[in-house]
Amino acid sequence: MGSIAEVRRVLTSLRGVWDEVAVDEYDHALQCGHLARLDGADDELLLACVLHDVAHSPVIAGPHARAHEELAREWLTPRFGERVGWLAGSHVAAKQYLVAADADYARSLTATSMVSLGRQGGAGVDPRVVDHRWFPDALRLRRFDDAAKTPGAPTMDIEEVLAVAAAVRVRV
Repeated sequence: MGSIAEVRRVLTSLRGVWDEVAVDEYDHALQCGHLARLDGADDELLLACVLHDVAHSPVIAGPHARAHEELAREWLTPRFGERVGWLAGSHVAAKQYLVAADADYARSLTATSMVSLGRQGGAGVDPRVVDHRWFPDALRLRRFDDAAKTPGAPTMDIEEVLAVAAAVRVRV
């Protein structure tokens, strides 16, 4: 199956998958992409925003012992390149950093995000992530991720996402 068809299948499989209370993973993904587009994100960052939680898909998820961000990186990198995979794979480390660096940020997290933070090892600074050249975009992705949890908020259209995925795929 080609990467674009896989993206459609994986994204649509997120309908009805709940991590947060307010929106399912499908709406969360498309809201995150919408926020990235409004902020002027390039195609790779936008695609990473939409697909950062791809490992929650029942198409990909299974009896894995690894964290969802690692699975996302593994799935995305061969399909859409190192940067897309790295950005999606770094969204948890970006949350850990922001919690450690900014008390206001920590207070803004949802209850579900705080619970997952505990499972993810809590606040902290990973120099391999913080010192990386793409870290500023990982922080952007994280902030879009946190904001993309509003019922009925605007979203990207899945066809727009697939066009972005096709454009990124051509460049990889």
